[in-house]
Amino acid sequence: MASGDDSPIFEDDESPPYSLEKMTDLVAVWDVALSDGVHKIEFEHGTTSGKRVVYVDGKEEIRKEWMFKLVGKETFCVGAAKTKATINIDAVSGFAYEYTLEINGKSLKKYMENRSKTTNTWILQLDNEDFRVVLEKDTMDVWCNGKKMETAGEFVDDGTETHFSIGNHDCYIKAVSSGKRKEGIIHTLIVDNREILVTSR
Repeated sequence: MASGDDSPIFEDDESPPYSLEKMTDLVAVWDVALSDGVHKIEFEHGTTSGKRVVYVDGKEEIRKEWMFKLVGKETFCVGAAKTKATINIDAVSGFAYEYTLEINGKSLKKYMENRSKTTNTWILQLDNEDFRVVLEKDTMDVWCNGKKMETAGEFVDDGTETHFSIGNHDCYIKAVSSGKRKEGIIHTLIVDNREILVTSR
């Protein structure tokens, strides 16, 4: 008869070492900075059940149970502008999988590199509140904390100004030619006649 030390299972033990319900199949998390904010994308992949669950900002977007094919892709939309996102599931070896995220058909890295050329982002604090202002250079749309702003553009001697307001603060983004082809146009955010420095996210 085996001694208690050798016994792998204690049938009368009321607390099992782990609970199946508490186990998670979360395999990947990405933060994606879009004009309307930074969105968190989470992906659960059950490699035994084939389950696939996609969460955007904590909200379930896709749930598929019992998928027989463990590789493939899931496509969904992110953010106010309904930006297309795709999670690719590829087998690396045996039971190992690689998960990559594409935004608008580009790898996340390429998309973010391209985005840094097409947008400017400023993070500022007004009246003890944080604001994230994003300028889309191609459309001159301005977003603040996830909302597209009402703007008014005007030509000035050295370029253009795009005016909008945050609360009772007067803001404008000034666009001036750098005079250098490589640098192109320089955009500056002015809030209450004070220049705000650009940040990356």
